[in-house]
Amino acid sequence: MARWFDLDPVDEAFFETAAQRFVYPMRLRTDPDEVWAGLTAARPLSWVTLLDVEYTSAQPYGVGTERTVTVGPGLLRMREHFFEWDDAARRHSFYVEQASLPLFRAFAESYEVEQAPGGCLFTWRFALDPKPGFGVGARAARPVNRMLFGSFVRNTRTRFGAAEE
Repeated sequence: MARWFDLDPVDEAFFETAAQRFVYPMRLRTDPDEVWAGLTAARPLSWVTLLDVEYTSAQPYGVGTERTVTVGPGLLRMREHFFEWDDAARRHSFYVEQASLPLFRAFAESYEVEQAPGGCLFTWRFALDPKPGFGVGARAARPVNRMLFGSFVRNTRTRFGAAEE
């Protein structure tokens, strides 16, 4: 049985105050409702090869919804809790409640899908604070995080089609 490590809950302000913040605005050729449907499907983010995501809460999904994610071939598992969910605005955010590795004090993500000429703008944000004592290691891991998150972005652009800038 996997051991779980608790992380601190956060709110929207964390996306501005976290030690490490990564923001990926993507212009996509797809209708915003189609992208939103992929983000809120029973198997969300199914096109991202390094993620396996599943809800552990029953539908309808909203604030308080929980899900688990596995990164890579079981390298890291996380239990997530949504603190924002707005279908009308096509926006939601969550923080990680627990992780299978003691890497973070706090970790959060946010998805926002907006109408844009020729498709949509999907903004994917990541925010994290390393566990106390892991600051140097977290700074060294920043390029790895950038590479990992960049692969998520490439998979998303491939799935939905990158729009001309």
